Amino acid sequence: MSEYHIPVMLDESVSALVQNPDGIYADATFGGGGHTAGILSRLHDGGRVIAFDRDIDALGNAPDDPRLTLIHNNFRFIENFARKEGVVFDGILADLGVSSHQFDTAGRGFSFRFEDAPLDMRMNDRGRTTAADIVNTRSEEDLERILRLYGEVDGARQVARLIVAAREQEPIRTTGELDRAIARILPKFGEHKVLAKVYQALRIEVNQEMRSLEKFLEGAAASLREGGRLVVITYHSLEDRMVKNFIRTGRVDGLQEKDLYGRVTTPLEAVNRKPILPAESEIASNTRARSAKLRIAEKRREEA
Repeated sequence: MSEYHIPVMLDESVSALVQNPDGIYADATFGGGGHTAGILSRLHDGGRVIAFDRDIDALGNAPDDPRLTLIHNNFRFIENFARKEGVVFDGILADLGVSSHQFDTAGRGFSFRFEDAPLDMRMNDRGRTTAADIVNTRSEEDLERILRLYGEVDGARQVARLIVAAREQEPIRTTGELDRAIARILPKFGEHKVLAKVYQALRIEVNQEMRSLEKFLEGAAASLREGGRLVVITYHSLEDRMVKNFIRTGRVDGLQEKDLYGRVTTPLEAVNRKPILPAESEIASNTRARSAKLRIAEKRREEA
């Protein structure tokens, strides 16, 4: 588990999640199984965990525990599963970060640390679109949009232009070829920060992460019992803004919907007004925790 992925804010997230030790809980992003193990450790024999992961590699981390059901699917389908199985969750947890295993496996193409890895970035290898498909087929305008929106890349237009110019000479198939295509605009100091934003943007587009997150939040709110908790760990401003907006308004865009009486109708209520941040000691031992934010919400109870 620790070699595959170190769970972030494990105690904080699981403590916030588990209010009923005999309840049914969902780990929407199973990964290395660290959060699932933490949930199971707090449950009685009658409790259950249903975990989801789209990455087939993650399924090998399942512990031998009869209280666990592991589903190979995208967490965006959590409501479909709940309806089909007649399940209402006492709590749902999602750790939105990419697993250490995905970053550290060269063949997955998630990291610029590997010089000639295939430019893939699919979290589910059954997905049809790879990062190579995007950089080689999308228009310059669309590439700029992806880089600007999902990576907040400074000079997104110039990066997109360099990618298009490079692919006109020959297709960009590897991480090294992409890095070299945009090398001219990388700063002498801090080039890794720019590359990280470029790779983040492509990864989000490949996996349709923002759309999946929106569908997940809607499905999670619909699948919780009254008083049940949603616990989400985010790693960049775009997804954190979506989670914050959804908790506040019931919509990821933050627009408030009102009923006939002018009241704002939202399915969730924030438990922590400000996000919980990892302790300095955790960041020191796991640098991938440094940008993490933890938000907790509770399903509203219907008024009598």
